[in-house]
Amino acid sequence: MKVSENHQAYWRKNLRITSILLAIWFVVTYVVAYFARDLSFTMAGWPFSFWMGAQGALVIYVAIIAYYAHYMNKLDIEHGVAEEE
Repeated sequence: MKVSENHQAYWRKNLRITSILLAIWFVVTYVVAYFARDLSFTMAGWPFSFWMGAQGALVIYVAIIAYYAHYMNKLDIEHGVAEEE
């Protein structure tokens, strides 16, 4: 099966954005938790490490999902594989 140039470009862009968003997820989940004791400033009246664990990480996860959905819809339209509504 021969894969078209358009298909290869689509998957290359898809893998790139997935890799970037997974790197952001990793930093938010593990790096911030690892350095939590060193992050000793307050945000909204709470220590930053507690705020990131309780609310900040969840907000970033939702933002990652929303951005990925928006980007993939735009990419689908650009490469002609969008679903019809």
